Amino acid sequence: MTDAAPEAATTEDGNARPYSVSELAFALKRTLEDAYGFVRLRGELSKVTHHSNGHVYLTLKDDRAAIDGVVWKGQVRGLSVRPEQGLEVIVTGKITAYPAGSRYQIVIETMEAAGVGALLAQLERLKARLADEGLFAAERKQSLPYLPATVGVITSPTGAVIRDILHRIRDRWPCRVVVWPVVVQGDAAAAQVCAAIKGFDAQDGSGPIPRPDVLIVARGGGSVEDLWPFNDEALARTVAACSIPLISAVGHETDTTLIDFVSDRRAPTPTAAAEMATPVLAELKGYVGDLSARMHRCGGRAVEDRRGRIAAAERALRRVPDLIELATQRFGIVSGRLGAGLARNVAVHERELVRTTARLSPLLLQRPQAVQRQRLDGVAVRLPPAMARGLERASERFSALSKLYASVDPERPLQRGFARVTRADGSIVHAGAALASGEDVAIKFGDQVTRQAVIDGAPGASPSAPAAPKPSKSRPKPGLPAQGDLF
Repeated sequence: MTDAAPEAATTEDGNARPYSVSELAFALKRTLEDAYGFVRLRGELSKVTHHSNGHVYLTLKDDRAAIDGVVWKGQVRGLSVRPEQGLEVIVTGKITAYPAGSRYQIVIETMEAAGVGALLAQLERLKARLADEGLFAAERKQSLPYLPATVGVITSPTGAVIRDILHRIRDRWPCRVVVWPVVVQGDAAAAQVCAAIKGFDAQDGSGPIPRPDVLIVARGGGSVEDLWPFNDEALARTVAACSIPLISAVGHETDTTLIDFVSDRRAPTPTAAAEMATPVLAELKGYVGDLSARMHRCGGRAVEDRRGRIAAAERALRRVPDLIELATQRFGIVSGRLGAGLARNVAVHERELVRTTARLSPLLLQRPQAVQRQRLDGVAVRLPPAMARGLERASERFSALSKLYASVDPERPLQRGFARVTRADGSIVHAGAALASGEDVAIKFGDQVTRQAVIDGAPGASPSAPAAPKPSKSRPKPGLPAQGDLF
């Protein structure tokens, strides 16, 4: 199969040769790409989809037709406008077909807004979205420093803007000015301004270039297309995220860009931005001089006030002898009454002492002693009988416990002729039936312990002729039952 369209051919019966679906689809694809390798279309965007893989899929339409389009991931960043629903654009690319679906589409390489109206409509939608995010809120804007030591200027190094700013700062407040040169027009302007703002913001002041106290983004006037890079969304977000107070001075007073809304302060002109960023040194000197004069006047008034107070106090101190004479007179009167007062006090205490001693007598001490002595005598009389009764009761309890101990002593039955049979592990045998044949047992009498072996249920007996038990030599005591055979 060649690159050309499939040639007409006939079969042996004279009919046209049938093509496969793939042959026809790829032939049409090559025909479209060869005939429309470069086209420029104008239309309205619809069904815009920003895919997660970075590609953008859309439809370009007018009032009577529509064509699908795609912007590959590598071309998205180079577009001058962001594809949005309803935006009228002019695109360039090539027409191609998708054989698997029998569809044709345009692969877009460039995209631009179709006229100023489309650009402004896109800008209004972007402004509304950023305003909803709170980037225009007044509470997030920073205040400008009153006495900046370093001013950072982001603008073109050539032209009248930088000269006006430097001249104005030199006249008002001689300080250090750091210029970050950028282009302020064209497709690369927004990216360079973003890089300059981030570069200033990333400095920590430890290097040779100091960190600016305030930034100025400046550009001269121009058309909407010339100022359009300052309406870039990425630039607006960079300005909003900058930690250094920033003044926007783009265009003339009637020109408005997106960064004017997100910056901390907007200046109508670059010269006005320099005036906002710096105070007037002469005015500060005059203000300081006025404060110094006011301080001297206030100090003079304070000295005069203190002098008047001292004079008034001096006039009052001239009556010191009169004050001392009055105090001396009061002291004489009080000292004259002191002796008579002490005598009266002694007399009063003496009468109280006589009245108290009249009530004191030996009987007050003897009566409690007699009562205590009678109680002690009573206790001494009752104590010996009580102790004797206690000892008698304790002796009776001891005798009862001794008898109880003797009755439960396990060795006492052995003294009366009984014996105790235990196994090898020390357990007591309570019945002969519990013994096994050949088991060793210990028999304890009152005087000794013997060891026996149980054969056929009787210790020491022959299996064939069991021995008759020997009669007991001891006679049972009167009143006690005779001891039986343990086995």
